[in-house]
Amino acid sequence: MPRTRSESGAELLVQLEREAPVPLRLQLERELRRAIQTGRLESGTLLPSTRALADDLDLSRGVVVEAYEQLLAEGYIVAQHGSATRVASRRTILDASSKSETAVAAPRYDFRPGLPDLSLFPRRTWLSSMRRALASAPDAAFDYPDPRGVEEARIALATYLNRARATVARADRIVFTNGSQQGIGLVCRVLRERGVRRVAVEDPGHADQCTDIHAAGLETPRIPVDADGLQVDRLARIDAGAVLVTPAHQYPTGAVLAPERRAALLEWAERRGAFLIEDDYDAEYRYDREPVGALQGLGSDRVIYVGSASKVLSPALRLGWMIVPNELMPEVTHKKLHTDRGSSALEQLAFADFVTRGHFDRHLRRTRQIYRRRRDALVAALHEHLPDVRIHGVAAGLHLLIDLPREMDEQRVIAEAERRSIRVYGAAAYRAKPRGAPPALLIGYGALQESRIEEAVAQLARALNSLPAPLPVFPSGGATPRIRTRSRG
Repeated sequence: MPRTRSESGAELLVQLEREAPVPLRLQLERELRRAIQTGRLESGTLLPSTRALADDLDLSRGVVVEAYEQLLAEGYIVAQHGSATRVASRRTILDASSKSETAVAAPRYDFRPGLPDLSLFPRRTWLSSMRRALASAPDAAFDYPDPRGVEEARIALATYLNRARATVARADRIVFTNGSQQGIGLVCRVLRERGVRRVAVEDPGHADQCTDIHAAGLETPRIPVDADGLQVDRLARIDAGAVLVTPAHQYPTGAVLAPERRAALLEWAERRGAFLIEDDYDAEYRYDREPVGALQGLGSDRVIYVGSASKVLSPALRLGWMIVPNELMPEVTHKKLHTDRGSSALEQLAFADFVTRGHFDRHLRRTRQIYRRRRDALVAALHEHLPDVRIHGVAAGLHLLIDLPREMDEQRVIAEAERRSIRVYGAAAYRAKPRGAPPALLIGYGALQESRIEEAVAQLARALNSLPAPLPVFPSGGATPRIRTRSRG
């Protein structure tokens, strides 16, 4: 039967088949060679001595010596008299050179939408919260967590969301997830098992979310979006059991779901016995309008609220959450349990400390001012260098949507910008039927330093103006909205 042992110093795992007809020396050579070839043993990795490995694997030292000598002759390992045996660097150099041929250089200016400034993550404050959480956590906190999440974190989050997002949340109705995408996936799987076959989505909308919904075996009929958000009256034409919607800040257009449409959407859900999946992805960042409360606060029995810390803190935390209606809570909890047995309890404990001590609110106030200045700089630069483009979604979020002239080819614009080391993102990727749709670009500003925005837009304008189609003057009815620049938290 297989024998697997590890050397206590260098932690080398090797599997040998004692009953196999292949000699143990050849098996050892093969296992080490494969580990080096696949990168499991990287360049410079310290290998155990022949004596230590022989003792660990219960082999004669001669077998290990012969295996090492063969790998040394082949150039996989290196050894000098009086020094340790290590994995040779030649293999890594070859791997690195092959990868460099296909590597893509990072652009000078990247207008990636939805990405916060990662340098703004409050490292010291978060570390303090993590230390306090670890120091005060009982031993039971290191066991498998409650699949819903740590109770302290659910209480802290419910308090915050009720206060800041006007939700109607209780700790026993909250489920922590590994990001908002996992939450949407869990809900879709539960709905599928309940007999739902279609989840309507916004058009344009988030393409990755459609992929996740499809993975759950559900169809995604598209509902058009206009300046007032989702066109709710279109839902009567399809047989959907749920709708995924971004009411506070539609992605990617930036539209806010109008009050009468909110009421109509909730009425539709009640009448149909359907559910609304509310993706509240960046509602904390608003600049020129009053905050828009969560839809969940108006219809908690039919709305599944989804949020995360990805835009506010960092996507690396993988901290997401849901407020789940009472009817679905047992099934969602069961699905979360059998998916991954619960999200990391330690990050949740740190998050609870971070929220209850007011650090979350202070971080939001600070970053909101920073992003507002970047938004202002971006709009000012667009006014100067591309004065005739229409801008959407100015009032909130971390990105804008700009309409291009209809004569322009969106893909040609993206390619020309890329040639000038500028990365922009076309709206076609978010549309159900991109062919024939008006060209537009998503311009993210969260991760761009304020000092670089003006030059980035100037370079983008040069790219657009270098293309054959000139930029026409738009009708006065579509003029770019002016914004207030007075700082407001």
